[in-house]
Amino acid sequence: MKNLRAENKLIDIFCELVSIPSPSLKEDKVADKILEIFKENNINAKKDEYGNIKAKIEATDSSKKSLLLSSHMDVVGDDSPVNINLNGNIIETDKSRTLGADDKSGVAAAILLAIETNNDKTLKHGGLEIIFTRDEEQNMTGIHNIKTENIESEYILVLDADKLGQVQIAGASYTKLVVKVDALKGGHSGIDIGDKTRLNAGTLIAELVNEIPQGVYKKDEFGTVTSINLGVIIGGGIQTAIDNIKTTDIKSSEYIDYILDKAITNVINIKAGAAYSIRSSNRQFEKNLIDEIRQIAENFNKKYEGLAKAAVETAEHLPPFEKSDDETIINTAKKASENIKLDIDISSFHAGAETHIYANNKNKYGIQLKPALLGIADIYNMHSANEQIDYKTYLRGYEFLKEFFKVFNS
Repeated sequence: MKNLRAENKLIDIFCELVSIPSPSLKEDKVADKILEIFKENNINAKKDEYGNIKAKIEATDSSKKSLLLSSHMDVVGDDSPVNINLNGNIIETDKSRTLGADDKSGVAAAILLAIETNNDKTLKHGGLEIIFTRDEEQNMTGIHNIKTENIESEYILVLDADKLGQVQIAGASYTKLVVKVDALKGGHSGIDIGDKTRLNAGTLIAELVNEIPQGVYKKDEFGTVTSINLGVIIGGGIQTAIDNIKTTDIKSSEYIDYILDKAITNVINIKAGAAYSIRSSNRQFEKNLIDEIRQIAENFNKKYEGLAKAAVETAEHLPPFEKSDDETIINTAKKASENIKLDIDISSFHAGAETHIYANNKNKYGIQLKPALLGIADIYNMHSANEQIDYKTYLRGYEFLKEFFKVFNS
C-alpha cells in the first residue's frame, strides 16, 4: 500500500483523507487537512461560515467559462480508526468500519485537478471552482448553506456517483403524499355491523389504495422519471397496542406481528391512512400524478358523501433535478470519453443528491446552475464495513475528469 501511495499522487491524497474519520457534522479534522494541502500548493481556499470549503483557481483565459467541482467531506460511520488494506485492485478497510470512498474519492480527485491546473501555466482555461460540503449523508445541511449567488460557474460536476463513466443528468425529487380517510360514524362490530351508514375506514383506505397508482408512473430513454411507492397503510383499533409498545421490549422486526396480535377488532374503524413516497425528475409528471390522486379522492368523496371523507396532503422534501435543455455537459463528456476511449453511461438516477440543490438555484450572474453527477470510480458496498474502491478504475476516472476539463476549455 505504501508503494502504491508513493507512486501515485491521487491514491496518496485519497488514502490520507480516508484515514481521517469524518462522520456527518464532525468533518473538522479532514477539512483542516484539505486546507493544509491547498495551502501547501498555493491554492486559495477557505471555510465558509458553515464549515464548507471553497477553493478557486483563477482563469487564464477570460473568454472561457468556469467549471465547478463539488464533493462532500462527511462519510457514513463514526470516529473509530480507519485501517486501510490493499487487496489486488481493491482498497478497503479491515472490515471494522466504512472506508469513506463515498465521497473522499471525489474530494481527492478535485484536489489533484486543482493542483495540476494551478501548476500548469500553459493551460488556457476559464477557471476552476471547488466546493466541499458537510453533512451530505444525513441532512444535506452543508449544501443548503452554500450561497449559490456567489458561484461564478454555470456548469457543475458533482463527483459522487458510484460507477466509472456514469454521467447522470437528472435525478428524482422526494415528495411525501399522505391519504387520510375519516368515516363519519363508528360503532360496535357486532351490534352495528348491519348499519350501512357505518362504513369501516379500513376497507375504505384499501379501496383508495387499490385505485392509486403504484410503481413506475413515467419513464424515458434515460430511465425511470416518475414513480410512486406505498410506504405504509394503517388504520383500525391499534391505539392500545401502540401505547403498550412504550412499556414492552419489542424488536422493530416484530412490531407488525405485535400490533396485529394486540389490535382491537370489535370496533368499526373511523380513521385510516396511507403514506407514499413520490420520486420524479420532471415537475410536470409529478404534478400530473398528484392531480390524478386528488381526483381519485374527489370521486371517493362524491361516492361516500355524508358517510366518509378522504383528504390528500403532500410535502416536498427534496426538489427534482430536471434534465437541462443545455447539453454542454453531455457533449463534453462524450468528446472526453472518445478521446481516452472510455465507455460512459448517460442516464438519470431515481434518488437524491446535492445536484438537486444546485439545479434549483442560480449563480452570481442570475444564470440557472447546470449540474451533473459524475462517476469517477467503481465503488462497492457503500455505507457498509465492506465498502471498497477499485483503484484502477479510480485512476481511469481521474483521467476522464482531467480530459473533461481539457475539452470543456477547448
